[in-house]
Amino acid sequence: MPSISLRPLQKADNPEIASIIRAVLTEFKANKPGTVYYDPTTDDLYSVFAKSGSAYWIAEADGKMVGGSGVYPTEGLQDGCCELVKLYLLPEARGIGLGKKLIERCFELALQLGYKQMYLETMPELTNAMGLYEKCGFKYLPGPMGNSGHYGCELWMLKDLVR
Repeated sequence: MPSISLRPLQKADNPEIASIIRAVLTEFKANKPGTVYYDPTTDDLYSVFAKSGSAYWIAEADGKMVGGSGVYPTEGLQDGCCELVKLYLLPEARGIGLGKKLIERCFELALQLGYKQMYLETMPELTNAMGLYEKCGFKYLPGPMGNSGHYGCELWMLKDLVR
């Protein structure tokens, strides 16, 4: 079992986390228009997550970056709702509880930032993630919320965070 750690995103992480995101989307044949694969902000996540009410966590296994996830106040979401964004893990980091650990860290952070709900968008190609989201308490929605600009996502979920 690798030594796992989570840390805040740093500016120097931009190229590597963008590469991980695109590699995972390619692996699952989800590298299509309307997704973060083609979103220019994917190359400068540090600037994106400098926005108030947001944060991004880098996951490391034995000191090597293997993925990440974040919380973001997506435009158009109702007050008290944030979005779980850009949860991607390399193949060697899957199945060891790291995805769940990232989501739980995002839940904690969202509550600290005053959010009461967390929204996410995903694609049917990302079947592993969908199962994880369900286990973490997300419920499917009939349509999108907010204005993420990611029209390539066809599945939407929401979780109440208030305990």
